Amino acid sequence: MRIALINENSQAAKNAMIEATLKKVVEPMGHTVVNMGMYTPEDKCQLTYVKNGLLAALMLETGAADYVVTGCGTGEGAMLACNAFPGVLCGHLTDPSDGYMFAQINDGNCVALPFAKDFGWGAELKLEMIFQQLFGFGHGQGYPRERVEPEQRNKKILDGVKKLTHRPLLDILRDLDADFVRETISGEHFAENFYPFCRDAEIAAFLKSL
Repeated sequence: MRIALINENSQAAKNAMIEATLKKVVEPMGHTVVNMGMYTPEDKCQLTYVKNGLLAALMLETGAADYVVTGCGTGEGAMLACNAFPGVLCGHLTDPSDGYMFAQINDGNCVALPFAKDFGWGAELKLEMIFQQLFGFGHGQGYPRERVEPEQRNKKILDGVKKLTHRPLLDILRDLDADFVRETISGEHFAENFYPFCRDAEIAAFLKSL
């Protein structure tokens, strides 16, 4: 699985620590981590949590990534922004049990974490445990076991609802402010991490035209 890490500007200073913790957990599982930034608070590309939502959608809807780990100060804004876009089912995680239950019950493809609120001593240990529970036991198997069938049924219903309530991403991109989209994809390593893996030629061509 190709996991994209996306940090917004208020928590950019923690990017290296978050990346190292994520890699420590998921690389032994056979997953790959792609760091989309921000890398430092001084980056020229300044990502807000709304831009994180668009970037998550670009990565997931085009197949450039299979999963997105993102967040902001509380994680709430990033979660709301991600869920505003098609193809993204984002959960808000604050502890390891959230990681396990989101993976097994909701079976989403994106998580938003609080990287400022309650992020003190032991923060990297807590992150490590969240990532272990999120990625270490598969997805969509249900919890508790007697709830497997209704949970899997509800997940399929939710997927169908999202398809009906969201427009195609390309249509959204065309209607968004061009400067907003251009700023979102202006990260230092966006092109090398996106275009070779993007499976939507129309979206790729549109982004390049900007």
